[in-house]
Amino acid sequence: MGIAFKRGKRIASYAEAADIGEFLELSKRKSRSLYREERDCWDWRGYDEYIIAIEGRLPYRETPEEYVCRMETREEILAVLALCTEKQRERFLLHVLYEYSYEEVGKICGCSKYAVRDSIMAVQKIFRKFYKNLPHD
Repeated sequence: MGIAFKRGKRIASYAEAADIGEFLELSKRKSRSLYREERDCWDWRGYDEYIIAIEGRLPYRETPEEYVCRMETREEILAVLALCTEKQRERFLLHVLYEYSYEEVGKICGCSKYAVRDSIMAVQKIFRKFYKNLPHD
C-alpha cells in the first residue's frame, strides 16, 4: 500500500507506514535546522566573519562638507542644463540618466539617432565650455 502526503512544498510517498514516523521526525529536525539558519543569516549568504567586518557597520552618513559639495555640483549641473535647449536637455538626460541608446532616445523623441547624437554632443560641448571657464582653486 502506497501513502502519499504533502509536507510544505514537498510531496512524499512511502510504501510502509513505519517509514512515515521516521520521515516526520526527520522533517521536523530539518525544519528546525532551516529555521535556525534563516534566523542567523542576514541575507542568505550565511553567518560569516567577513560579512560582519564589512557590513556590520553603521550606515554611511555624509559630512556637512560633503553635503555642501554635492549641492554645489548639483547647482552647476542644473546651470549647464539651463543653457541647453529643451530638446537637447531631454535627449541628454534620457541617454545619460536612463542609459538609453541613441536609437531608443530617437524613438522616444521622434527623431533620428543622428539628431540625438548631435544634441548630446552639443550638451557635452556646453559642459566642457562651462567647466573650462570656472575659476580653479
